[in-house]
Amino acid sequence: MIRRMTLSLALFLGLGAVPALAANEPIQPIAPAKVKDAGMVELGKKLYFDTRLSKSGFISCNSCHNLSLGGTDNLKTSIGHNWQKGPINAPTVLNSSLNLAQFWDGRALTLQDQAGGPIANPGEMASTHTLALSVLQSIPAYVDEYKKVFKSDKISVDGVTKAIAAFEETLVTPNSRFDKWLKGDKKALTAQEVAGYELFKDSGCTGCHNGAAAGGNTYQKMGVIEPYKSSSPAEGRVAVTKEEADRFFFKVPTLRNVELTYPYFHDGEAATLADAVDTMGRIQLGKKFSPEENGKIVAFLKSMTGEQPSFALPILPPSNENTPRPQPFDK
Repeated sequence: MIRRMTLSLALFLGLGAVPALAANEPIQPIAPAKVKDAGMVELGKKLYFDTRLSKSGFISCNSCHNLSLGGTDNLKTSIGHNWQKGPINAPTVLNSSLNLAQFWDGRALTLQDQAGGPIANPGEMASTHTLALSVLQSIPAYVDEYKKVFKSDKISVDGVTKAIAAFEETLVTPNSRFDKWLKGDKKALTAQEVAGYELFKDSGCTGCHNGAAAGGNTYQKMGVIEPYKSSSPAEGRVAVTKEEADRFFFKVPTLRNVELTYPYFHDGEAATLADAVDTMGRIQLGKKFSPEENGKIVAFLKSMTGEQPSFALPILPPSNENTPRPQPFDK
């Protein structure tokens, strides 16, 4: 069981030589994505945006992990099929390839493992893998593109999830002002932001928020110093391990692009960064940050907003007379 263990920073970097300043810091610069198979990434991009993978024909991966909104939906909990209320806050897909696992409770070890879940989840996309594959298989352009990538006429769940994961692996956000500062550009941050980073470190925040993603590499208990009160049904890691000691242990979220990914925490109860900093200081560290201290940390956190993914929206191939029709109002 993984807990309270910070993985090697090298696991996340993919970098060669690291600038001297960055090498000594608990948070590291993010490396740009390296595309291994452009054809697979392009197919995955189409599938990521294709609402036809859902029963309603209305929900895509991008619905809850909107790339125009920091890779999330800015809702406390996401909206699923037939306007069902989701059980947990949607984590950002940006830099998700740097996580030790996917979902708040880590039940999917890889992006590929994660990609197939929402399609067949009755509270999310509410389709089945069989139905989703029949939709894709009925569209000649998808069959042709899939064959070019996977050398097969038969579209499979493994191929679909592998392609979506390949696209998601490209959704990294390098070159934030903080990264530029780490690499030696002392003018990249203001004095307030630097002071916020120093306070962030001195207060112990980097015990959990470290590595290239500033998080995502350990599970930690929500409510170390005092209990966290929530009406959310989410129990944390215990849902996966069935070990009571893992109750309320959640994957530490990344702080990259955190100014874009509100509201915060697994239940979305912290509406603003200031709220989140105040709560984390109190229940995790036993600290009460003054308004001035809170403002410094928030300023620092905003400096970690990196370059957002930028690409032309994919033009999806049209359905035809053989394509199963969407059922948006069926329960």
